Amino acid sequence: MTSVVTLVGNPRGGSRTRIAAVAAAEAIGERIGHDGSHEVVDLSALGSQLLAPGPSAGVEVALELVTGADVLVVASPTYKGTYTGLLKAFFDRLPPAALTGVAALPVLVMGDPRHALAVEVHLRPLLVELGAHVPTPGLALLEPELPDLGEVLARWTARVAPQVTAALGERTGIRLREGAGT
Repeated sequence: MTSVVTLVGNPRGGSRTRIAAVAAAEAIGERIGHDGSHEVVDLSALGSQLLAPGPSAGVEVALELVTGADVLVVASPTYKGTYTGLLKAFFDRLPPAALTGVAALPVLVMGDPRHALAVEVHLRPLLVELGAHVPTPGLALLEPELPDLGEVLARWTARVAPQVTAALGERTGIRLREGAGT
């Protein structure tokens, strides 16, 4: 069964970023035929724990959910032309290649269209550096588009779902081949 996890890097709880990210994850999940549970890791609840020097049970659970995902929707508001420091602090906790085998979908919510490339220039490379397979163009979501979120997501998921499905098929094929000799 495919697991879909949403990671929200907005430091404010109940944010528009969270609403958009959850909607994006649900839309892609529906489009690829996902019928299981959908987990949400909202970093706004973990901010102080992420910056604490020692381990934290909440952060460890969040890291396990993210690294165990088949499909990971990673969303952040755009701050200073890129993703938030909170999201970076979370990803800094992961070892190299921790997202190997994960199909990651970057989403940035932004107020200005001049930041539209940030999803591809900043967030995608971070995910790739951690080993994620980023099979699709990320979603650069402008704040004025939020009232029409359903329409925007319908267009985006129609475009990216075949690539996500193919990535999941490759991952499953790898698992089957590895397990065939045991």
